[in-house]
Amino acid sequence: MKIASIEAIPVRLPRNREAAVGTAGSPTPLVESAGFYRWSATVDILYPIHFETALVKITTDEGLVGWGEAQAPLAPEIACDIVRLLLAPVLVGAEFDGSVDAIRHLWSRMYQCMRTRGQTGGFMLDAISGADIAFWDLAGKVRQLPIAAMISADAGESVPAYWSGLAGTTLDECIENAVQAAAVGFRVFKLFHDSTQENLLARFDALIARLGAQTRIAVDALCRLDSASALAFGCELDRRDALWLETPLPPEDAAGHRELAREIRTPLAVGESYRTLFELAPFLQDRATGFVQPDLGRCGITEFLRIAAAARHAGAEVVPHVSIALGPQIAAAVHAAAALVCPWLEFNPNVLRVANRYLHDPLQIAGAAWSVPRAVGLGVAIDEDRLHQELIRT
Repeated sequence: MKIASIEAIPVRLPRNREAAVGTAGSPTPLVESAGFYRWSATVDILYPIHFETALVKITTDEGLVGWGEAQAPLAPEIACDIVRLLLAPVLVGAEFDGSVDAIRHLWSRMYQCMRTRGQTGGFMLDAISGADIAFWDLAGKVRQLPIAAMISADAGESVPAYWSGLAGTTLDECIENAVQAAAVGFRVFKLFHDSTQENLLARFDALIARLGAQTRIAVDALCRLDSASALAFGCELDRRDALWLETPLPPEDAAGHRELAREIRTPLAVGESYRTLFELAPFLQDRATGFVQPDLGRCGITEFLRIAAAARHAGAEVVPHVSIALGPQIAAAVHAAAALVCPWLEFNPNVLRVANRYLHDPLQIAGAAWSVPRAVGLGVAIDEDRLHQELIRT
C-alpha cells in the first residue's frame, strides 16, 4: 500500500467568546482590538477569538483514509502550508504497511527533512504531529484495531477526566459550574491563575468549602510568575494541598523549574509547550516535574510514547494536555491515555461540544470519564460537508 495524497485543512470556526472565558484556549479576559487575535488582559499571551486548529487527511492508494490534527490555536494556515509544501512531497508515494515501525520510519523522515536547518520544534513539529496522528489512524484501520489496543494490550475502556477551567465572570458562577460538574462525578478541577493571587486563592478556598476536602484542585499559572512570586505562590498552594502547579515560569527556564521543585511540596506540571523529548528532557532531570503533560497535537502519538516512557522513568505521572481541538486530536489523547493507564485526561465541555459537532460519531464522556472509542484507528471520522460549510473564510 502507498500514500496517495495528503490534504491539510486550516480550521477557523465561530466561538462563543463569553462562554469560553476561564476555559481552554481563552483562560483570561482579552483586550479588544482588530483582527482574529487578542492579547490577554492579565497575562502576556496572545489568544484567538475563534476556534482554530489544523486537520490532516491522508489517503492511501487503496482508498483508506486517516485523520490527524495539529494543535494550531493561532494561524493554522502555517502548519497546513508545512504539510502541503514540505511533508507531502516527502511522504506521497511512500510504502505503508500499517506497522508501528512504518510509522516511526515516516516520523523520522519528516523530522529529518528540516533538522539540519534547525527546524526541530514549533510549527514544523505541529505539522509533523498532525500527519503522525493520521498515520496511526491509518495503521489501526489496516490492522483492524483501535489505537489504544495497538499501543497496549492492557488499555482500559475509559480514562478518568479532570475538569479544566471553570467558566463564569463571578465567583458564584464559577462555583455553580463546579457544583454541576461534581454532581455528575467530577472530583478534580483545574483553575487558571488569570488575574490576582488573591482572586485565585479565593476561588480555590471557595471550591473546597463548597465541594469538600475530597475535591482535588490543580492550578495553571500560565507561565506568568518569576522565581520569587512562584515560590510565594507555591507555598500558598502547599498549605492547600494543591494537586499540581502548572507552567509557573517561562517555558524556556528548566533550571528555574528545578529550583522551584526543590523549594515547594506541590508537584510542578509542564509539557504542553514542548514537541519532543529533546525539548522536555531538561525538565525531567532531578525530578523537576511531578506531572508531564504532552499535547498530542504538538508531539503526535509517536513522540508522545517516547516522552511518556522517559517521564515515568524519571518518576513523573503522565497526564496528556487537551486544549482547543477537534475530534482527531482529542481521540488521540484518549487512546494514548487509556493505553498508558494515565490517572487523568483533561476535559473541557465547550471544546468537546464543538469537536462533536463535526464528527459522524461523537466522542463520549460517561460520568467523569472519557470513553475510549471502540472503532478501529482513532474511531472518529470528520463530517467534512458540515465542517466546510461552517468554516470562517479569510
